[in-house]
Formats: sequence, C-alpha cells, structure tokens
Amino acid sequence: MDHARTPTTRDGIRLHAPGDFDGMRRAGEAAARILDDIGEHVFPGQSTATIDRIITDMVNHRGLTSATIGYRGYRHASCISVNHVVCHGIPGDKSLRDGDILNIDVTVILDGWFGDTSRMYVAGNLSRKAERLIAVTHESLMRGIEAARPGNTFGDIGHAIQSFVEGQRMSVVRDFCGHGLGRTFHAPPNVLHYGRSGTGPVLEEGMFFTIEPMVNLGRPETKVLADDWTAVTRDKSLSAQYEHSIGITADGCEIFTPSPAGRFYTF
Repeated sequence: MDHARTPTTRDGIRLHAPGDFDGMRRAGEAAARILDDIGEHVFPGQSTATIDRIITDMVNHRGLTSATIGYRGYRHASCISVNHVVCHGIPGDKSLRDGDILNIDVTVILDGWFGDTSRMYVAGNLSRKAERLIAVTHESLMRGIEAARPGNTFGDIGHAIQSFVEGQRMSVVRDFCGHGLGRTFHAPPNVLHYGRSGTGPVLEEGMFFTIEPMVNLGRPETKVLADDWTAVTRDKSLSAQYEHSIGITADGCEIFTPSPAGRFYTF
C-alpha cells in the first residue's frame, strides 16, 4: 500500500498499513484459541455464567484484555446467545439443556489490537433443523468473505449472504451488522448482511472489518429485551451466527480469526 495515501476513505473507513496486519493476526488468533478451548465446557447442565467465568479466566491467564467487560456497562467477557437469542445474550445461571444451540462471541485486546470472533456450539445432541440452520449460517459467512476483495463493494458482500440464505428459505437479520475494527472495537463501516450488488463503498486494501451474519429459521424481525442487550427473534424461531474479522489485501482478503485447531465449524 502507498503510505502517502490518506488514512481514511471518503466514507470514513480507515485504510491500515501492511504492518498492521500482524497485530490483527495475533489478536485474532488469541480470540480464536479461546473459542477452540471453550468447546469442551459446553454440555447439558452447564450454565452460561460458568462458561463465561472460564472465558474470563482464559483471558486473564493469557495476558489479554477483554474488550466487552466495562463496554457500555457490560460485565462479561463473552456474549452467549442460546436458541432464539439472536445476539448479545447475557451469561446467566440457567443450565443448558440437551439440544440447545448457542453462539459464543469473544473480543479480546492484544497490544492494542482487537480480535473479534464468534461461532456456534451445541449442548448434547443436535437436531436436524438446528444442524441445517448452523450449516447455512456458516456457508453464508464464507460466501460473504469470498466476495470481500478489492474493487467489489460492501453491497456485494451483503448480496452474497442474503441471496444464499433466502435461497435456503431462511432469513437474514437486518437489525444488526458487522463493523470496522482495528485499534478500536467499533468503527466505520457498518457491514450489512443483505443488499444489492454494486452498491455501497468500494472495498480497498487495508480495510479491517467483521462479517457476522445472523440467520433465523423464521422471519428476520428481532426485539431487544428489557435488559437493553439481549436480542431475540420476534417469532421465537431458532437463530444462528458466525463471525470472522478480516482484512482486505491486494488481491482478496485475510481471515484474522481462523480456528488454530480447525474447530470453527465442526457440525
């Protein structure tokens, strides 16, 4: 990348230098390792509060900082969203039941860089409909990532996700989106998981952002509960989510948060 270029686009999206990729790579790996290691603690009878306490211990013992503890008053090192919870589920004392599906979302800070990723887990036995939802959600993320290359637009990413999901007779949540990140938790752009090809800002080398589609078995509408965090499907249908942090390269993109143990998608 030409270092003489302006550090942001006209849409306020930061263009990072080549050396910044290493910082994001290390932060992303740290977050992904936590999600690798937490899987053995997901089982029927386990509480999400206990899972979060284990994640907090992992963050502390590895010399990391949780990006979510203290963020807008949030008190946990993870968001854990069970069944019809779309995102931002607050860990609690209720025990997981056999067949529950859950998204665990972790963001850590390492040397000032933010690593943000989430993936799906199951407590016990996985139902056929939940398995299909999880598979479609993961595939939609990977199709969005495939569209993330210089010269394409953010609308191309959204269209790739939406067209695939709706072709499977499921729906994409509109109320939440991906986001820019780097040395900040949230920054431009908003990364929509739906849209029209060829619309929105053009992707350029050095952009860092998350892609994190939320997919519902039913309708796309959500509502936020009285705790001002937990978002659920209005029709109480199952919801799933996968998230990677990526950086746009000269000829495509780099995923910063792949599973070191190959456990990102294991269903």
